[in-house]
Amino acid sequence: MNASSDAPQARFYQSHGLRLHYTDWGNASAPPLLLVHGGLDHSRSWDHVARALRTNFHVIAPDLRGHGDSEWAKGSSYSLADHVYDLACLVKSESLENLAVVGHSMGGMVSLTFAGAFPEKVSRLVVLDGVTNFPARRVKPIDIRIADWVGDLDKTAQRKTQRYSSVADGADRMSGRNARLTREQAMHLATHALKADADGGYCWKFDPYLRARAPYRLSLEDNIALWSRIACPTLLVAGSESFLPDPETAEVLGHFRQAELVKIEGAGHWVQHDKPAEIISALKTFLAAPVKGQLAIHGPTPVP
Repeated sequence: MNASSDAPQARFYQSHGLRLHYTDWGNASAPPLLLVHGGLDHSRSWDHVARALRTNFHVIAPDLRGHGDSEWAKGSSYSLADHVYDLACLVKSESLENLAVVGHSMGGMVSLTFAGAFPEKVSRLVVLDGVTNFPARRVKPIDIRIADWVGDLDKTAQRKTQRYSSVADGADRMSGRNARLTREQAMHLATHALKADADGGYCWKFDPYLRARAPYRLSLEDNIALWSRIACPTLLVAGSESFLPDPETAEVLGHFRQAELVKIEGAGHWVQHDKPAEIISALKTFLAAPVKGQLAIHGPTPVP
């Protein structure tokens, strides 16, 4: 996004000794809304959504540790719990209360965990294609998970940094991952995902060690316990062409107190990029609906 009077502000806070960045869209007197990105992504991937919601909300989009303009963690500490702690530090440092939270993919799992651990802090929760733990999922034994993690860390230490000669080349790489992106979308995402290197080229801002999944993660029982504690209205959004399981058929909806499911036809995993108009419409409707009288809905509902 070009610099302009309506451009968001870059701000920073501290967590675990790390200097973490967040994008602040202003309107501080309005109710707070957190937009939590997914893995290997960044806060500016929310720009289109943030612009649409900034009139009615104080929109804040953090760069999770190791992502975007936030510092990298020493020792590759990138567990779900680390991200939840960082979110808690942001909420505390900015004195955010009664906040709405929208999370995508891994950011959705971070948001679910935060809302389950601190249900009194969250007024609304939206998870965009981000329920990654479900009853039918098979989990590797802990010894294999630890061995895989050690191997991934060793491979990452030996891997050469991926470099691009231009931002456009990085945009090509993103389009290769998601063919639904327009050229404008891909260039915007790449502009904020890349940084210049000493050789005149570009490399990704995210820490390569983010690719090594921590072996110590929440069990299905832990996730279900957290989901059942979420007290606020919850909206789960699924892309009809996503590689993740449908939350309805995966039998996760029944573990929430009051949850709705919206399926976005023709969208893959990156629903907010694939069908931005539909996502913004669904968010506006859900975030504006009265809390009283909101009932649990255990089936798909059409996007308004």
